[in-house]
Amino acid sequence: MDQEGSKILVVDDDPELRDLTQEYLEKNGFSVQTVESGEAMDRYLLESSADLMILDLMLPGEHGLAIAQRIKKKTAIPIIIVSAQGDDVDRIVGLEIGADDYLAKPFNPRELLARIRAVLRRSSGSINDETSRLDSERLLFGEFQIDIAAHSLTQGNQVISLTSGEFDLLSILVQNPNRVLDRDRILDLLTGAERSPFDRSIDVRITRLRAKIEADPANPNYIKTIWGKGYMFCPGEVG
Repeated sequence: MDQEGSKILVVDDDPELRDLTQEYLEKNGFSVQTVESGEAMDRYLLESSADLMILDLMLPGEHGLAIAQRIKKKTAIPIIIVSAQGDDVDRIVGLEIGADDYLAKPFNPRELLARIRAVLRRSSGSINDETSRLDSERLLFGEFQIDIAAHSLTQGNQVISLTSGEFDLLSILVQNPNRVLDRDRILDLLTGAERSPFDRSIDVRITRLRAKIEADPANPNYIKTIWGKGYMFCPGEVG
């Protein structure tokens, strides 16, 4: 995705923060629209689209986590949650329901900009140079086929729905079979120099992936936990 001109939707009930965020992001080449609630967001999305959403949790009416959950069920719009609460539970729940990142208020606008760029890069299916060498290939494991170029995962004729973060993580695992990758190495491959603020972000995505590809997520065949070291992808035979 060419990030220049990408459409950002800011959902926040703080008018001053909305205006400051819009001004800063527009100076950095983005097209920005702002709304104050989930209801206003719904009206906007009926008539327009967004390449990424910045979503506050504490909104009038519907809570931000509920909004994120229903948006992720209906669309592929990447979501960065922002919240003054800074609660680890909210962070983890936000990631579990499919949010692509989480940023605590107050935040540095430059950090928000870096997060936006990283999420847009991931959502476009782009992985850094070290992992992109197989982008044109289809890789097989078990009953699954992952098409990195098409950004899709199928099991037989069934398409498996993955968030952009889940897909990028699975792509990295599949392209590094039978190798132990610790969390820091996985984060490096996912985001380059930019790092997630959550110690558990990789663990949460691993749990979501296992729920989608493992027959028994509690006893995984593909994504193994190597205690004290990290994770290892065990594909059996890879096409």
